[in-house]
Amino acid sequence: MSDYDDILEAAPSSLQDLIDNDLDGLLDAPEKPQKVTSSDRLERAFLEIVEFRRTHGRLPSSATREIAERKLGARLEGILANDEKIAALRHLDTEFELLAIEAAPESLDDLLESDDLDDLLGDDSGILDVSDLPVIKRPEAPDSVAQRVKSEDFDLFEPLFKAKHAELAEGTFKLMPFTGMDLIREGVFFVLSGVMCFVAEVGEDVDLIVGGRPRQKQRLRVVFENGTESAMYRQSLMTRMYEAQGQVLARTGHDADEVLDADVESGHIYVLQSLSDDPQIAGMKDLHKIGFSTTKVETRIKNAAHSPTYLMAPVKVLADYQLYNVRASWLEHLLHRVFAEVRLDLTQVDRKGRDYDPSEWFVVPLEVINKAVAMIMSGEITDYVYDAQLKNLVEQQQPGRE
Repeated sequence: MSDYDDILEAAPSSLQDLIDNDLDGLLDAPEKPQKVTSSDRLERAFLEIVEFRRTHGRLPSSATREIAERKLGARLEGILANDEKIAALRHLDTEFELLAIEAAPESLDDLLESDDLDDLLGDDSGILDVSDLPVIKRPEAPDSVAQRVKSEDFDLFEPLFKAKHAELAEGTFKLMPFTGMDLIREGVFFVLSGVMCFVAEVGEDVDLIVGGRPRQKQRLRVVFENGTESAMYRQSLMTRMYEAQGQVLARTGHDADEVLDADVESGHIYVLQSLSDDPQIAGMKDLHKIGFSTTKVETRIKNAAHSPTYLMAPVKVLADYQLYNVRASWLEHLLHRVFAEVRLDLTQVDRKGRDYDPSEWFVVPLEVINKAVAMIMSGEITDYVYDAQLKNLVEQQQPGRE
């Protein structure tokens, strides 16, 4: 048989034989590419975000200078802002729960206690970096510029801040725009750059040369709720309040220009420690006097060593609460009632030989007294009693409650 006959014999006899013998798929029709839908693009885009999270251990930022990451960050924000996209991608979000949306805080306290505000001033883009800008030279001398330092007696002021937050929450106080230096005086609360501060003291006038001209300034003691304080000048506080669009705490129902009239000093609640060398008194731990005065505490206690009210001995001031818009005598009465169980049972003899039973001394830790003051101001104290065994305020059992 010739080679030609061999070829004819091997050739397929029909079209079907030709298809069946197409082992290399030369006759296969190319598959028509499937159309990419918007749903496919959305899923691919989300999976890129997932891969970024897996690789870098964090979410992409929409504020970074890295273009690729910024694109992913903006894409994620767009997805989270669209409920339909979240629903469409939920089946892909099994590894990191990137689409989980936390419930909105039910109150301002819930918001402030969360960690969501920790990076509120984060600046990945560097837009807030002012290191390359020229330094503005202020007219004050270097030694006159106040820096914030740790407030060593902040425990005396902390209850006041807690009370003001409670009054803001209940609506008896509100925040109003800062309108001028006349609002800066002792006893007023402000919010400066998001932090509440309290003007604890206004110093005497000091003569300074500013810009070649004589000027009078007053040093302040400004205590901040984060535990720091500053001895800035009154004019400096005014400037910063204007720059930061600060606010002043005003009693509800009063305008900003009535803040000073609305806040009337009521007096002082003070806490004292006895410096007596009497073994019976000196050996008594947590012995404190809780008193009330309409004058400065230093004036009130200057003759303590000769008064049975002060156990016939010098005393040390541990706390001095300067009160506004509150009857200090009422607050003192409440404190005495709360700690009545641990009132000092002791009889003193005055200089004329007469017996005297001091009624304002209590065996209670200072930190518990501070806590009680804050709870009285916030209204919480009505639900608490002092437990002498635990040395703490505990919630009292309500009638009918197990």
